[in-house]
Amino acid sequence: MFEELSTNIKKYIKLSEDEQKDLSEFFEEKSFKPKTVFLQAGEICQFEAYIKKGCVRIFYNGENGQEVTLAFAIEDWWVCDIASFSEQKPSRLYIETLEETEVLTLNLKTKEELLAKNPRLERFFRLLVQRNLSAIQNRLLNTISKSAAERYVEFIKFYPTIPQRVPQYYIASYLGVSPEFVSKIRKKLASQ
Repeated sequence: MFEELSTNIKKYIKLSEDEQKDLSEFFEEKSFKPKTVFLQAGEICQFEAYIKKGCVRIFYNGENGQEVTLAFAIEDWWVCDIASFSEQKPSRLYIETLEETEVLTLNLKTKEELLAKNPRLERFFRLLVQRNLSAIQNRLLNTISKSAAERYVEFIKFYPTIPQRVPQYYIASYLGVSPEFVSKIRKKLASQ
């Protein structure tokens, strides 16, 4: 059950067999149907979740009530509102499943217990945060410095399987363009 999680962690740090077995006492397995919002804006995020199966999106509601997609997460990725989780303050974000989704979650208390029992995992979680910060920084730079067509190409490089898994209007929301514009970009790229 925890083999995928163990493999994910071993990309960053080495775990002994005992440490791998210990994971099961701290993580809780959860399953969600498609279109389940498992974090609502205004709630305090009570989890960090490793995605075993499925696809989720993180979004917020803009001033006009329009949903703005910030990120997608798929198998072998982690999802959380890190500010809400670590500071225990209300989230401004929503996290929604787009497919049947299975996750392994840690709450703040069990995370602290896990880190106390296995301090080497501090490095793992630090590296996850660094990777996430790097992705956010790259996204911000792309948004400021690249055209919509260039942003779409970057999106496809970063998320190669997402266009087959999510509606085009979510991709448009992520890119800050209309769904029609995404269609035009796809057609243009397909003809090249």
